[in-house]
Parts: sequence; structure tokens; C-alpha cells
Amino acid sequence: MVSNTEQHNIYTDGNYKEKNPTWHIEDSPWKANHVLSILKRNNLQPKSICEVGCGAGEILIQLYNQMPEYVQFYGYEISPQGFELCKNRENNRVKFYLKDLVLDNEAFFDVLLVIDVFEHVEDYLGFLKKINTKSKYKIFHIPLDLSLQRVLRINSILTAREQLGHLHYFTKETALAALEDTGYKIIDYFYTATNIDLHEKLAQTKFMNIIRKISFKFNQDLTARILGGYSLMVLTE
Repeated sequence: MVSNTEQHNIYTDGNYKEKNPTWHIEDSPWKANHVLSILKRNNLQPKSICEVGCGAGEILIQLYNQMPEYVQFYGYEISPQGFELCKNRENNRVKFYLKDLVLDNEAFFDVLLVIDVFEHVEDYLGFLKKINTKSKYKIFHIPLDLSLQRVLRINSILTAREQLGHLHYFTKETALAALEDTGYKIIDYFYTATNIDLHEKLAQTKFMNIIRKISFKFNQDLTARILGGYSLMVLTE
């Protein structure tokens, strides 16, 4: 995960690792494919890609396996427990650092990945302003925790806070506004079907996902706003 001086300490004291022992490594191929998709949609061919809050590092490993040999990858992680999961996976094109990217004055990359990160950061607006100088392009993946269904079932939001460490909750509109307010230019974005693609275990979830799929074909924004279960992939400058 990622930090600055105001960040909650659950990522450095082992609490997050205790609650999420895999550091969500199982979701990384899915996330990496969406990163590749938004790069391809916008004809971007970066030579350097950095991920802030890289966790176990699996997203970068997935990209390494699928992108040209000239691309170099860098992962920054402030959690010692997260760094333990990624440090032995380095190779000649993938490097990991137990370091706060915000404090690395020399760091600059073609693309910065901010995948399910800033909802965890206490001063997320300050954090967004600081990382804006670290790359030409930025790719964000943002959970859309605010929906009518989740507000009515408030325990699901509280679970995200307790289990996942989410401190801030967004709709598509507020997520994009936060980026624009902190100096980013929105180039492209699309929804990702988090619940449908990754959480298909319970019978109740399966039923809701059928409704989501049908509704999404008619109105994407309304489906995300009412039924939830989606995240947002955003490309910015």
C-alpha cells in the first residue's frame, strides 16, 4: 500500500496483512488486463511503468509477462509486509522499493499506476497533488463504494472500512471530480465489473449480478449508482 506522513498505520503495523494475507494477488491478472486495455484504447506505448502501493507486485509481473521487452517496471510499497511479498520477484526489468514514492524526488515515469489506492489515504487530495508530478500519464482504478444499494445495506460499506481500510467512498462523478480538482486532465475512463468478474460466490451475489448485467446494457451510470458493484478505470495526464 501507499503512504505519506498522514497515512493510517495499518499498512506498516501488519494489521492489513493479517486481514488480507494474499494482498489480493488473486485479483491482479484481472486488474492488469484492464490496464492493458486502457493503454491500447489510447495508443500508449510507455517505456517505463511505475505502480504506487504495489502490494505483492503481481500486477507489474502480469504486465511484464505481456508487454514488450523494452518496458521497465517499478513498484513502490511502504508496508514491510507487502514488500516481503514482492521483493524476491524482481528481475532485470522489474524493480521493487520499500519506499514512499512521494518522497522520492528523482522518480519520474511514463505511466504511473494508482490501482485501488487513494481511497485508503487519509489526505487523499494532498496525495493526489503530490503524485501528479511523478509521470506523464496516470492510470487509476477506483472502487465505487457509494451506491444506493450499499447505502441501504450500510454494513457493506463498514466492512470495506474495517476489512479493506477504505477511508473514502466515491461515485463515478465524485471520483472524477477529485482528480480534476487536484490538477489531472481526464483522457479516458470506463467501468470495471468488480462484483461480476471477481465476486461470484454467494447465491445472493449471483442473483444481483444477473440484474446488474441486464441493467448495465441499458444505462451504465444508473446501474453503478443504484446497484453498485463497479469500479472505475481512468487514464489522465
